[in-house]
Amino acid sequence: MSESPGSTTFGDSPGNGRAARPSPNAPEPPALPGPPAAGGKRSGGGPPAGPTVSYETARAELEEVVRQLEAGGVTLEQSLALWERGEELARTCQALLDGARARLAAADSTRPA
Repeated sequence: MSESPGSTTFGDSPGNGRAARPSPNAPEPPALPGPPAAGGKRSGGGPPAGPTVSYETARAELEEVVRQLEAGGVTLEQSLALWERGEELARTCQALLDGARARLAAADSTRPA
């Protein structure tokens, strides 16, 4: 891109490490599946991040949330909703891992020495 002498670019130029801001006419990013974060709205009928969701499913959704946050191009409100969903998914993944560790420990303690 050629610039006239004395012109300055700010913020969202390529290669500056910042995500480009969406244009006012940019379409909304796709909604994530699952229940909405506190006060948020989310379409899609994906499974909730709770005891019935598998670790693999929760982790895959968490990776998608992180990808969307890192890509930028979402509003502050959308970023907050994504962050809240990511926190919820991280807690779910941790709870599932803790449960798996407890099951392994229980199985190990019942094994004859």
